[in-house]
Amino acid sequence: MMPTADPSLAGKWRAIGLIVIAQILALSVWFSGTAALPAILAQYTLPAPKQAALTSAVQAGFVLGALLSAIFSVPDRFEPRRVFATGAIIAALANMLALNLAPDSWALIATRFAAGAALALVYPVGMKLAASWARGDAGLLVGLLVGALTLGSASPFLLAIAGSAGDWRSPLQLAAMAALAAGLLILFTRAGPGLRAAASFDPRAILLAVRDPALRLTNLGYLGHMWELYAMWAWIGAFSHAYWDSRGGGSDLADLTAFTVIGSGALACIIAGGLADRFGRTRVTAAAMAISGSCALIAGLAFNAPPWVLLPVLVIWGLSIIADSAQFSTAITELAPPERAGTLLTIQTALGFSLTIVMVQILPSWIAFAGWNWAFAPLAIGPFLGVWAMLTLRKRPESARLAGGRG
Repeated sequence: MMPTADPSLAGKWRAIGLIVIAQILALSVWFSGTAALPAILAQYTLPAPKQAALTSAVQAGFVLGALLSAIFSVPDRFEPRRVFATGAIIAALANMLALNLAPDSWALIATRFAAGAALALVYPVGMKLAASWARGDAGLLVGLLVGALTLGSASPFLLAIAGSAGDWRSPLQLAAMAALAAGLLILFTRAGPGLRAAASFDPRAILLAVRDPALRLTNLGYLGHMWELYAMWAWIGAFSHAYWDSRGGGSDLADLTAFTVIGSGALACIIAGGLADRFGRTRVTAAAMAISGSCALIAGLAFNAPPWVLLPVLVIWGLSIIADSAQFSTAITELAPPERAGTLLTIQTALGFSLTIVMVQILPSWIAFAGWNWAFAPLAIGPFLGVWAMLTLRKRPESARLAGGRG
């Protein structure tokens, strides 16, 4: 006799599909300023700190927005779909305001901060909506949402190709339109039967994140991952433009390269989720970071190599650099006391994105000093430290709580 389907899960995959599409559309705002940078530099002179701030301001806004959202329990006090829609619409409005500002002004960078704060109402809330449908497949659902984050982050480089050639406003404008569509689309989905109010934010959990050895190692691994991730995503576009310019290639080819490198990671998120459930989270995260750290060293050294040498390295980097991301969050939920898991996840996210602000901001100064051949070498430090942290965690007894005892 066939088992009866759970009626509460009716429409699950339609709902998940809409959430994923809305995430991709809304998160196109994140790197829209970065995608506009080559066209801006063709018309204006921006010092390195301002170039970096086009991305790091988004990160700073996201950190502040995520902390405030957690402290005031915004997704629990208000209907999550409306919270998501509000965040997407505010992010779109921030991009639209930027269209009327001088691209070399601090006012435009302020709009990037506002967009990041608004996206703190989008990505975590989308995760909450997706997780409400989980029935033994949380790893897959988290992988899908991180994949959506990856595609959304890559899409501005595709939008730059679709827009008017040489117009810095095109990625910002098209991303704003995409975010508005996301705000509307999310209202046509619904939360699953597992939607629950999160525990209130508990500042005492900060001490637990530091004192508990397993949580400390997990967070250290995550920081190693984040040391590399957003700095690479932020500057792979400039790297691609410099590479193809040196070979007489056009800006469309450079933007397509950046889109492919970042976007390829979407599939890796889903595959890595299944591998981590089967072989262990520490193994998969350590392997991914070992590969991505090696690529960080090799990519710059291959800057003068022909495309058939460099491009595979970049794609492998794009696959490996994000493959482990969802597993750090999943590990926190498995290791933390249930009543403090939400706060510990918020702390992990805030620490990670705060670190990205530093790395995104300082990398252009390093590039100006060392050149493209050594552009990404400092990024290897983080993932190699992360490998040590995750392999050390694997040896501890607490690792038996990870991935059903697989570590």
